[in-house]
Amino acid sequence: MNGELPHDTFTIVYPHVILRVATSTAMTRTQAPPATGVVGTSVPRIEDLRLVTGAGTFVDDVTRPGMVHACFVRSPLPRARIGSVDASAALQLDGVFAVYTAAELNTVAHQISYALDMPGMPPVPRPPLAEEEVRFVGDPVALVVAADRYIAEDAAELVEVEYEPLEPVLDYVTADTSPHLVHAGFAGNSAGEMAGRPASDLDPIFDSAAHVVQQQIFQQAYLPVPMETRGLVAEWSASTAEMTVWISTQSPHEVRGFCARLLGIDEHRVRVVARDTGGGFGLKVAPLREEICVQLAARKLGTAVKWIEDRQENLMSSGMARHEHADVRMAFDAEARILAAGMDHVQNVGAYPTPSPLTAGVVVGMLFPGPYRVPDASFSVKFHYSNTVGRLAYRGPWQFESVAREVLLDHAARRIGIDPVELRRRNMIRREDLPAFNPHGMPLDHISPLETLEQAVAMLGYEDFREEQKRARTEGRYLGVGTCTYVEPTTGGTSFHSTEGATIRIEPTGKVNVYVAGGSAGNSLETTVVQLTADALGVAMADVRTIQGDTAITPFGAGTGGSRSGSMTAGAIAETARGLRERIVAIAAHRLGTVPDEIDFVNSIASVRNAPDKSLSLAEIADIAYFQGEALPPGVPPGLEASGRYRTPHMMIWANATHVCTCEVDVETGKVSLLRYIVSEDCGKMINPAVVEGQICGGTVQGIGGALYEHLAYDDSGNPVATTFMDYLLPTASEIPVIEIGHVDTPSPGPGNFKGVGEGGAIGATPAVLNAVADALAPFGIELSQLPLSPSAVLRMIDEARAAGKGTE
Repeated sequence: MNGELPHDTFTIVYPHVILRVATSTAMTRTQAPPATGVVGTSVPRIEDLRLVTGAGTFVDDVTRPGMVHACFVRSPLPRARIGSVDASAALQLDGVFAVYTAAELNTVAHQISYALDMPGMPPVPRPPLAEEEVRFVGDPVALVVAADRYIAEDAAELVEVEYEPLEPVLDYVTADTSPHLVHAGFAGNSAGEMAGRPASDLDPIFDSAAHVVQQQIFQQAYLPVPMETRGLVAEWSASTAEMTVWISTQSPHEVRGFCARLLGIDEHRVRVVARDTGGGFGLKVAPLREEICVQLAARKLGTAVKWIEDRQENLMSSGMARHEHADVRMAFDAEARILAAGMDHVQNVGAYPTPSPLTAGVVVGMLFPGPYRVPDASFSVKFHYSNTVGRLAYRGPWQFESVAREVLLDHAARRIGIDPVELRRRNMIRREDLPAFNPHGMPLDHISPLETLEQAVAMLGYEDFREEQKRARTEGRYLGVGTCTYVEPTTGGTSFHSTEGATIRIEPTGKVNVYVAGGSAGNSLETTVVQLTADALGVAMADVRTIQGDTAITPFGAGTGGSRSGSMTAGAIAETARGLRERIVAIAAHRLGTVPDEIDFVNSIASVRNAPDKSLSLAEIADIAYFQGEALPPGVPPGLEASGRYRTPHMMIWANATHVCTCEVDVETGKVSLLRYIVSEDCGKMINPAVVEGQICGGTVQGIGGALYEHLAYDDSGNPVATTFMDYLLPTASEIPVIEIGHVDTPSPGPGNFKGVGEGGAIGATPAVLNAVADALAPFGIELSQLPLSPSAVLRMIDEARAAGKGTE
């Protein structure tokens, strides 16, 4: 069975990944009816022709009359007091228009706040340019504006800044006991802390348990690395007191609201335009300090200012994620069933986190019980400032809960002497348990963790692999298998994210334009929206076009983030299309001399049931609606356009998946080679299976990068040492095996039975890879505690184990 799929399969070939997709109906909870339209089919992505032929429009393609260019003067020190700033030589350079420091720029900022800044959260310092002190290497100190980027960069080198070095806070682990403060007024370098049930409450359970397993796990800093770096063009019109911003963003309407608050002007005086965005992954959810500076500079200059982040800036100063550790423990009874679990979690938030770190950090502790029956649990989380780049959102920002839990479970299995898959089977939530609440009060429903686990291990041929592993060890080869099963909150119902709008306009020709907020950053919202609209109206997909990303013409929406786009957009389109379709059918019935119940409207044709020769095209119906007002039925207004808004009643919609990875570790070189990678995903009904699978693969590759390659490292002096792709390693196609994907369909409580899927791959991949490596190295008695698992790290663990006489190797 090893190497074979026990289901029907088909193959999809992408530029970097080949997907062998296993489809399962035996594992499906509720068999969905066969699709009657384009939703549920893998139609080709509409945007691909434009993008692969180089016809996309990104921020750097935007040129405005009189446009000037910006470059930042950045701190070379992790912490220092700023003395004088001498820009005289830079200002004398031909083509330089201005050099701004905090004194000129920060003072004109009206308000710096984000939609995700919830009441009661601790304040987070965010000056546009560094004030009084610089707080990390790369901290922007001054902004140079010149005729082009080359002149601006030359001028930036001429700006002389006096620094008085100060002792930096580099180790976030001990930041709370450091005598030095990253920000004055934040005692113990605390950015906040929260806790659930006290850990001491569970001590009696742990004291009497048959098995107790504890572990400390550190995860390294790494970051979103979109193909297109950050960038914007901000243009101020003094005559109308209006700002137009072209920006690479996941949330155009958030940028509009932020800019209005920043400048102290009415929101309708700000227009934000987001065309093509080459990846975001959380980095482009909210404007960061550089984007703030450019908008302020554009207003002061009264012209268009462009800034495009280069790759060194991206790696040095855009922001980091994932840097954290936890002390975790679990208690088990004699049958290896979980009695209690606890997590004490600490995050590095750097110098300037965005948004408040508590928004996602608290979720780590609350999700730690995962898809398992955990009767009692505790958690605490602390957030520490340090003199490193600020923390920001990154695909599945609560991902560490799965790393800590799933690595601990494999550690527990080895300690107890049970297979890790069997340990999970004994403790996993089953469908008869639902609905349920985890011990922190989070409601769970519409999930299928056990089904995904069973499908994934069946796809692998788990028992056969274990036999192969035994044979390999006799030959001196070290193979391993690791799994991760998680539940993921998607489509979160925060006040900012709880609604989404759509406007559908059927033109007089019968062609359809649908307007949504957008935020597409490679996740194929264009194709998704067209598919949803075609099915909701009953029109041909070729007749539909979507307009997104322009706040002047699109309805308000929160954009891409939190795996929300599919479900929320489906809800908005369904709400809008429902009434519009009724008008279409009413007009057709009136003209064809029947009642609306007798009209079938399919593929842009309205016909009388049982009399198909009596029909009208959508173009003919639109002509009546716009130009033949006297022929409209009573009560039907002229025209065919409508706006609607969906509001989610759910705190979140749960998705879940299981990842399974096999690997081989070369104990002489430390190299980890991935052999097979399998994902069993439950994201409800799929709007477009090819898009879903692309999202899973993209996230999975990022999670693999976090396990084995990526590391935003600093030296002992606080200098970043990975500011180019020569040092910051990313996985490439040659390191990634075929990603095999199976699907389990548990209907969602949301619109269309859809769930979110964008973040899952990045959540499950890292722990699955870590567990595979730990399983391969089990003969050495090695337990993982530090990421990433680079060759040198693997060799160091093996050497330490041998020196300590651990294992049986």
